[in-house]
Amino acid sequence: MRKLHADPGAFPFRSTPFSGGHSSNNKKNTNRRQSDMSFQAPDSLAEQIARHIGQLIITGELSSGDRIQELRIASELNVSRGSVREAYLILERRYLIEIIPRKGAIVSHMTPKHVENVYEMNILMLSLLIRKATHAWQEQDLAPFMELIQDMQKMVEREEYLEFLDATFNFARMGYQFADNTYLEDMLNDLQPSIRRTYYVAIKMQKDEMERSLSFFQNLMERLIARDAEGAVSALEKFGEHQCQTVLTYLEV
Repeated sequence: MRKLHADPGAFPFRSTPFSGGHSSNNKKNTNRRQSDMSFQAPDSLAEQIARHIGQLIITGELSSGDRIQELRIASELNVSRGSVREAYLILERRYLIEIIPRKGAIVSHMTPKHVENVYEMNILMLSLLIRKATHAWQEQDLAPFMELIQDMQKMVEREEYLEFLDATFNFARMGYQFADNTYLEDMLNDLQPSIRRTYYVAIKMQKDEMERSLSFFQNLMERLIARDAEGAVSALEKFGEHQCQTVLTYLEV
């Protein structure tokens, strides 16, 4: 199995990078690490593990077909195997891994069919969200979105890929309030990691993709402010189709 290299800040209760074994220094620090655990409610331990492994998959540190060994993860993260199994179920529901009987978990393959299906569903659900938001927003709702777009502009200038990626999905999550539909929100949340995985490929593959994405969000805001639902949905469809094709081109290489 490929070594899991952790960002020390990505996993709240883990203060050192993953390693294949435990040094004497690590053993000395065991009690300190356990006392320093800081869980961030309302996320469960399994959710934190799933989010961490998911980030490794999204950024390509774990590749399609890589096996994820339950025992090694439990040991390296100092968590129970039961918590790892729960995290596996979350990751499977989010289409990032496949659980194979008697073989364990592997990173799901990003096939052309997978990419096309993911974008098709994402565009359908976001279109519904946009139509609801177009008619529901009030004047006081706009400021956070405009501030986020300004932050995204700075991220583009600094070429901060992961921060920009997070910002684009924060934009969508901020819009959940207008849908007032927990089923739609749950489905978008479960699909989001797969979209993040393909989106990351797109913005890393083409240097101008972040700028194109920023232009899309700026155009989307203009359409929303004008309460032009069909124009906003049309912009989403064109942008989604472009990104889908970008990822498919990458897979052909």
